[in-house]
Amino acid sequence: MDVDSSMVPEADHDPAVQNQSTAAVDVGEQLGEQQPQAPASPAAQQPQSPASPQQTPVAGPRHAPTYSVVNAILEKKEDGPGPRCGHTLTAVAAVGEEGSPGYIGPRLILFGGATALEGNSAASGTPSSAGSAGIRLAGATADVHCYDILTNKWSRITPFGEPPTPRAAHVATAVGTMVVIQGGIGPAGLSAEDLHVLDLTQQRPRWHRVVVQGPGPGPRYGHVMALVGQRYLMAIGGNDGKRPLADVWALDTAAKPYEWRKLEPEGEGPPPCMYATASARSDGLLLLCGGRDANSVPLASAYGLAKHRDGRWEWAIAPGVSPSPRYQHAAVFVNARLHVSGGALGGGRMVEDSSSVAVLDTAAGVWCDTKSVVTSPRTGRYSADAAGGDAAVELTRRCRHAAAAVGDLIFIYGGLRGGVLLDDLLVAEDLAAAETTSAASHAAAAAAQSNLPPGRLPGRYGFIDDRTRQIMPEAAPDGAVVLGNPVAPPVNGDMYTDISTENAFLQGSRRLSKGVEYLVEASAAEAEAISATLAAAKARQVNGEIELPDRDRGSEATPSGKQISTLIKPENAGSNNIPSAGVRLHHRAVVVAAETGGALGGMVRQLSIDQFENEGRRVSYGTPESATAARKLLDRQMSINSVPKKVIAHLLKPRGWKPPVRRQFFLDCNEIADLCDSAERIFSSEPSVLQLRAPIKIFGDLHGQFGDLMRLFDEYGSPSTAGDIAYIDYLFLGDYVDRGQHSLETISLLLALKVEYAHNVHLIRGNHEAADINALFGFRIECIERMGERDGIWAWHRINRLFNWLPLAALIEKKIICMHGGIGRSINHVEQIENLQRPITMEAGSIVLMDLLWSDPTENDSVEGLRPNARGPGLVTFGPDRVMEFCNNNDLQLIVRAHECVMDGFERFAQGHLITLFSATNYCGTANNAGAILVLGRDLVVVPKLIHPLPPAISSPETSPERHIEDTWMQELNANRPPTPTRGRPQVANDRGSLAWI
Repeated sequence: MDVDSSMVPEADHDPAVQNQSTAAVDVGEQLGEQQPQAPASPAAQQPQSPASPQQTPVAGPRHAPTYSVVNAILEKKEDGPGPRCGHTLTAVAAVGEEGSPGYIGPRLILFGGATALEGNSAASGTPSSAGSAGIRLAGATADVHCYDILTNKWSRITPFGEPPTPRAAHVATAVGTMVVIQGGIGPAGLSAEDLHVLDLTQQRPRWHRVVVQGPGPGPRYGHVMALVGQRYLMAIGGNDGKRPLADVWALDTAAKPYEWRKLEPEGEGPPPCMYATASARSDGLLLLCGGRDANSVPLASAYGLAKHRDGRWEWAIAPGVSPSPRYQHAAVFVNARLHVSGGALGGGRMVEDSSSVAVLDTAAGVWCDTKSVVTSPRTGRYSADAAGGDAAVELTRRCRHAAAAVGDLIFIYGGLRGGVLLDDLLVAEDLAAAETTSAASHAAAAAAQSNLPPGRLPGRYGFIDDRTRQIMPEAAPDGAVVLGNPVAPPVNGDMYTDISTENAFLQGSRRLSKGVEYLVEASAAEAEAISATLAAAKARQVNGEIELPDRDRGSEATPSGKQISTLIKPENAGSNNIPSAGVRLHHRAVVVAAETGGALGGMVRQLSIDQFENEGRRVSYGTPESATAARKLLDRQMSINSVPKKVIAHLLKPRGWKPPVRRQFFLDCNEIADLCDSAERIFSSEPSVLQLRAPIKIFGDLHGQFGDLMRLFDEYGSPSTAGDIAYIDYLFLGDYVDRGQHSLETISLLLALKVEYAHNVHLIRGNHEAADINALFGFRIECIERMGERDGIWAWHRINRLFNWLPLAALIEKKIICMHGGIGRSINHVEQIENLQRPITMEAGSIVLMDLLWSDPTENDSVEGLRPNARGPGLVTFGPDRVMEFCNNNDLQLIVRAHECVMDGFERFAQGHLITLFSATNYCGTANNAGAILVLGRDLVVVPKLIHPLPPAISSPETSPERHIEDTWMQELNANRPPTPTRGRPQVANDRGSLAWI
């Protein structure tokens, strides 16, 4: 029975009436003429790819890893799965507590698949019946094989209960310590839509069939299934024997009785397709990529599907450029990175060369292959045999294989290469796992490492040779996780799920006598990681404080017994004896070079920090007179919750945003009032000094340059469900308005993101978040121009009232303090900032507030102490000695501040213990500076990521109304209040941009 007629364009097959005497499945490969190939070799005979030495950590998104063969142990030949394709490989977490009698380590469960090609009695050789009808699979099976990761051993298991029918092209996913299987195709045609569950909780596994009420996805194959948010079983697409599908079905495992529900997600979703792949991030984002559409065309796009808090499901196109379209590939998440391997292109071709392995880094918003970040599709650049000379690449040139991940290890088994079924097990390590993993996972890793037997490398389960051992990054002296270190899987595997005796899972010895029990109540992996975190914390708790091991303290004792961070140089220490510390600036920065045509996306490269010759050149600002305006609060009728969503939908377009043709702002003052009210409620509940955790992205001054904000989101990830908001926080250091011509867009989007992601997006106050400042530097004028005088003045006043509630600083991991300006002369302790009561206006604030928002570092490290600030009387600059003193007083290791335009977007001061950050490019249309953000990883390594100014538009002001508006806007503003020179250039006499001149 040919159930994949769409792959055979030469003939019109009806799968409903086609008969077939053998158990064959068309896998959709139009192979045509095939070159004879050698039989599939055992795993032990496959070439092992040498590890590529990486002497230094890599800044920015890591490239896709290379795979090598695992020489697994087989006590008997039948223990191994043997050559096959169209199977599933599912990672199942450990059961029990390590060291206990019933402990079972993490496993890979392989189920089903085709073990032969039609017309061939063996699993090797060129199929005799490929012809124009494509390769057909035979020997569909329902056997189960288990690979124990800790012992590196395959075994065949025979579960109790009635097994599913033999099948291939089915789907499987893990729900706790169970494997759920659905769909596929077997000797009798399409398999039933029943859910079959393999319960691995006990020593002897057991099969169950789960009763689901009502209509469901129906029989299909070539579809995808994943567990989303540790709760929803999602089945998407595939082929029902007649056509490719695009429907989405969800089964809530926490709601009884079980019932499939057909979803109608919002947004642009994938077209009808089959042979795609899908994997779910731990936060609940499902990512579907690739596939083959109804016209048998391979797809390159990727789509994210997420559930909103109000119950809506939404599709979103994933960022980045895929290196190649593909189908019949494999994909699996490791933290925020989706690892894609192999795949077919049709016509007998496979994805090859460096594109045969790819990674979609959802935290950075880019695709990477094994060589570089992908900026354009690479399909068709290589011949069919281009990969033949590279053994590592040749290993992954396959289709119809299966993949699974345990910790930061990605495993691949079997598949099809040309006319040969494969029987090898491959493994690769995601060295970027430590950068995006959660704190709980890291604690679990630390707890697991502390109990490892001698000779076993932590988190790697022994899959490492001496070459790899030599290039492992060393741990930082303070014990922080170094980029590239592996993350161990959960230590405990209490992933139990119950079901009744009729269709039941077993949880220990517990039984339920009637009713359909739930598939899963919660994610035990998450609970275990949290438990490990608590256990690790309690183990180090002394007198109510967390005491780090000696190698973790990164500090030394003073005669009084107080710990001083070794990042800060004691007065009596030699200048050349500063040890490395936990918070470190990466030695390379990520730079996006603008294309000559002015497109937002550009070439990504990495430069040494020391190559930034403009570091140390800043631009300072002018200051103000007081201006007040007020109006009675308007009656508002709009839903508060609808405004942030409207703003995000309208403005959060990292790749597609363009300045509005009409300058009129799209929100009215009622909507702005709603937005401000919602945000103010959140700000008023937050402390003056935010307590934040890594990983986090830090943004400097934006000054109404909304296009630069979109460019930064586009290049380095955006705060959305399709982006990286679930894996990394966002911190903005103030100065959202003034100077640029899109202050309204900038502050509206940031406020909407704050309302939508209150615990992930953080805003603190800058000196331009004050009415007397932004009345002079453009924001008030923009409000009037774009909203009308009456509504514009009211909106400007309402937003400024909100500014008085903004937090004033942020403390990250109790090691890094972020503020807008600096510490000036008055700030010696963080408590002084915490004691500032909000709402607070600039004129009502103390000298602490003025220093916090207005002070600057001195010109360079050689200028110590306090000096007058050219911004105006009463303001100061502070030297590196003040930075060291403040950090010592507060046990801090780094100050990150904004407030000054620096030519490279970031600048080091005080021997790297203070960083100035500026995110707007070509400030005031004259500085020609780069913009930057800082990405602080979980390992507390700081990576600068840059964008350069866009080149001038080709069109002239006469032919470009928007360009003309921007030019005249900036020219008029600069004529009245010019910016001061960049840092490092002499201050001009009678500078009208200074506070003294105003």
